[in-house]
Amino acid sequence: MIKITLPDGTIREYAKGSTPMDIAKSISEGLARNVISAKFNNTIIETATRLNEDGALVLYTWNDSEGKKAFWHSTSHIVAQAIEELYPGAKLTIGPAIDNGFYYDVDFGDRTLSEKDFPEIENRAMEIARGKHDFKMRPVPKSDALALYKSQDNQYKVELIENLEDGSITFCDHDTFTDLCRGGHIPNTGIVKAIKILSVAGAYWRGDEKNAQLTRVYGISFPKQKDLTEYLELLEEAKKRDHRKLGKELELFTFSQKVGQGLPLWLPKGAALRERLENFLKKAQKKAGYEMVVTPHIGQKELYVTSGHYEKYGADSFQPIHTPKEGEEFLLKPMNCPHHCEIYNSRPFSYRELPKRYAEFGTVYRYEQSGELHGLTRVRGFTQDDAHIFCTPEQLDQEFKNVIDLSLYVLGSLGFDNFTAQVSLRDLNTPEKYIGSVSNWEKAENAILNAAKEKGLNFVVATGEAAFYGPKLDFMVKDALGRQWQLGTIQVDYNLPERFDLTYKGSDNELHRPVMIHRAPFGSMERFIALLLEHTGGNFPLWLTPQQAIILPVSEKHEKYAEKVLNSLENNEIRALIDRRNETVGKKIREAEMAKIPFMLIIGENEEEANTVSVRKHGGDDLGSITLAEFAGLVTKEINSTLKSF
Repeated sequence: MIKITLPDGTIREYAKGSTPMDIAKSISEGLARNVISAKFNNTIIETATRLNEDGALVLYTWNDSEGKKAFWHSTSHIVAQAIEELYPGAKLTIGPAIDNGFYYDVDFGDRTLSEKDFPEIENRAMEIARGKHDFKMRPVPKSDALALYKSQDNQYKVELIENLEDGSITFCDHDTFTDLCRGGHIPNTGIVKAIKILSVAGAYWRGDEKNAQLTRVYGISFPKQKDLTEYLELLEEAKKRDHRKLGKELELFTFSQKVGQGLPLWLPKGAALRERLENFLKKAQKKAGYEMVVTPHIGQKELYVTSGHYEKYGADSFQPIHTPKEGEEFLLKPMNCPHHCEIYNSRPFSYRELPKRYAEFGTVYRYEQSGELHGLTRVRGFTQDDAHIFCTPEQLDQEFKNVIDLSLYVLGSLGFDNFTAQVSLRDLNTPEKYIGSVSNWEKAENAILNAAKEKGLNFVVATGEAAFYGPKLDFMVKDALGRQWQLGTIQVDYNLPERFDLTYKGSDNELHRPVMIHRAPFGSMERFIALLLEHTGGNFPLWLTPQQAIILPVSEKHEKYAEKVLNSLENNEIRALIDRRNETVGKKIREAEMAKIPFMLIIGENEEEANTVSVRKHGGDDLGSITLAEFAGLVTKEINSTLKSF
């Protein structure tokens, strides 16, 4: 017999050799019908895997993220079989699950895959799925695995296998198809009821531009056709909200090939939007005791060697800048934190002066692969709303909770109310990924966990997701379309203070090491604005929107009154302008709607005589004729309903 521990702590005994599916059936037939994947002792396994030792078992359904991962990974095998049959000679490489669906990288040789080919692949994949073929794992000696793929002239699989140890290699079989795979599949292909090929893109083998370019086939699948229909409707809505499309329509930002890929140019309306966001956070930071600092866009290479960033991220940075002085090298700043450490180090501190809270909207640069660039969400130059708090160990708990409060204020004021906090810890099995002592890591991790519990956050723990220098708390926000994004991060760091030899004089007159908190509620201005655009569909909160009102005179003879209205609005700090074009009011209203201007103030003979404005809200609501004082009050009330004081 073996002892199996279930997620609720229950321990049950089963015959040696029992499978996760056997255990699911022993709990309930309903559970057994829905179980599609399992994890045993922190390793993903198949539901048919035989268990021969005591351990902890988790059963997954489609409703679990790990269940979806197994479902989509299994579908990638089905699609790979369809591609192999339809395109003889195509070379398969890797096909993992991703956040929404899966992809498979394929070398099609001289063929080019396009959207017109998708239905054929989908139809053949669904024929395979309906065969209800079991997914079966089997170990394969390294020599046999190499022989198979050498016979197929698949250099990609050969390269993968050459880097694996003999005895650790497994194949997955279903129907007539075999693929090199570590595992993690659903019981059989019949569970997949709907498959859609979404797009194709170029991808370099192993992400290296020096390697061959492959075709990345993106797809998604579901256990019900209805789920696919709903997902495709969601995709259509997402296209309408695409920040690249809205950014162009609202004249917020642009890109230039001459300036360079991944380097956004902010247009006047976008620059004003950024400025309002910065001022919003600066005001809250000032109340919270932060001091603004400014650091240069470059730093000597030695700075980032000291911090550890060069060792971990040097390959992903822009190449060093060489000066006329021999041996002198600079890097475009990839992080603000080393600079802030040197600001702290510019003079000695007493414990009475701590905490010190340095904040900066600092622009940093990282060399992202061109194929990974995507609008504002993945760029090569971006501005972080960075801050670093240097405090005593005794102050850490309260300072961390204060940062949580600030982050919640930022998210709440911008309409991101649906979120989960993620506590990212190190993976104890890969200590080489991290710097610093074990004791410092334990203290930092405990500080974050305790603060999250005390603030009553709904949080999950993600092992292995910590930064290389310390654990962190991230806010995982769901947008209006139900998509999850990471917005805002807080990190505890005992390591950089050691690497930069930061100290303060304690009450015992001895030198002590401060603790460092890294904090960025927005994360980066570029990515935050992109997500805000897609979340709101370009209908920003009234306090933030570039233009709060537009004045639409019915004819030229009302322009003098329009000027009076504009002055009154400006005196009430309402952002507005007059549409003076010789167009019909109807056309002006339509274009104001497209520009997502919250209020349209229409003025004609009646409004001028009554000293009022006729107000129409974006979306079509007619508020009738009201006085300018009433309109100013309306705007103030709407702003106060979303933008609360900190």
